[in-house]
Amino acid sequence: MHKLITLLVLLAGACAAQAGDTPWQKWWHGNKATGNLFGTADAMHDRGVQIDGRWRGIYFGVVKSQKGTGNAFAQELSFAAKLNFAKLLRSPALEGLEAFGEARWRDPATDAAPNRFVKASTLFDPSRFAGGTGWRLLSFGLRYTAPEIFGAEDFATLTAGWLRPKDEFIDQPLQGLFVNKAIAVAEGLGGDIPYGGSYTAWGGTLRIKPTKWHYAKAGLFMSYPDSNDSLNNGLMFQGIPGSNGLYFMGETGVTPEIGPAKLPGRYAVGAYVYGQNESYGGNKSGYYLQIDQQLLREPSTAGDAADDTVDGLTLVTAMEKKNRLSSQGLRLFSLLLFAPPDNNLYPFYVHGGLVYEGLIPRRGGDQLIVGTAFATYGDGSKSGANPSTLVEAGYRIRINDWAFIQPYAQYIARPAGSAAVSDAAILGFYVGADF
Repeated sequence: MHKLITLLVLLAGACAAQAGDTPWQKWWHGNKATGNLFGTADAMHDRGVQIDGRWRGIYFGVVKSQKGTGNAFAQELSFAAKLNFAKLLRSPALEGLEAFGEARWRDPATDAAPNRFVKASTLFDPSRFAGGTGWRLLSFGLRYTAPEIFGAEDFATLTAGWLRPKDEFIDQPLQGLFVNKAIAVAEGLGGDIPYGGSYTAWGGTLRIKPTKWHYAKAGLFMSYPDSNDSLNNGLMFQGIPGSNGLYFMGETGVTPEIGPAKLPGRYAVGAYVYGQNESYGGNKSGYYLQIDQQLLREPSTAGDAADDTVDGLTLVTAMEKKNRLSSQGLRLFSLLLFAPPDNNLYPFYVHGGLVYEGLIPRRGGDQLIVGTAFATYGDGSKSGANPSTLVEAGYRIRINDWAFIQPYAQYIARPAGSAAVSDAAILGFYVGADF
């Protein structure tokens, strides 16, 4: 562990390096840790092949919990690929058709699990990497986006294959900044039905986008018992014959850009019905409301037009830079979930938070995060009637465009929904690199 911390300190210290023309500087200020792979990355991109990888690690310093103090370190390694058929086959007729796939490895070691100290419910596990450990196939399939229909761009998008419902519904990117499972991956649904980062099934979705600011989407998936078991490695293509069911999700929303600053938002409502035979709990259903909105945008600055030049040719003028919309500012995200209490563990769940990007001068890529989650327990729960509450805060330091380190703190009140399990407090750091 001390070697890892030393490495992180060295990486953070290198943040002060300035962009330049040396190979080291080009690599350090590039988009990926693997750079351009000696020109092969650009060549593959020109042929419509995109391969991405990332490593993430989380250190958990448990300072208070049901089982006292302790330490844990969890890791995740993932790979994703996309194939653009129009570029690959040099055929404009195939524009909008792509294949995709993703696989993942999560550390299965016992000392990677902070919940062995905290004893939280599945929903409020301190680690976003809990469940689906070891190697796992996450998804593969085809996606087709119609370039233009009825004068609307991207009017219809059809996706089919071995899919994760989480990738298709409740698009809330800011949750990816958090560590606790409730906000980061489960979103309330994952406490009652298979939904989070490890559930994959045969399915298809259709999204209709009649205008730039409105969409409607529906999906139908296979449901099957024990789908998130680490032993199945995401390869349960047949499910469990005789016990399989259907799983429906639907959502509609608007994505306005408000005011002169064009502050983006997403306002959506959705519903789900998870079908299963009675021996596995029967059907479960619920509704959700999502409200995300950028509240403040930092003013853009012109900068130096020479920053956007190739061989001395200016590509972007200072005026064009001034008119660019800054990504810095304050954003709000929130989600409310309602489900019948008679057969759901969490009939009411809500999470929300604020993220400020660029709060500190000259640290425009850093993000300050604060979030909270709250859940009540239904009739089917054995944990009692006491709700669980999470508060998480952190500060993501951008080392460069492909690496970060994020100190964070968590406090979980009644982590298992019962006063018999002590509150938990955790201090740690979240670190990652893209390659």
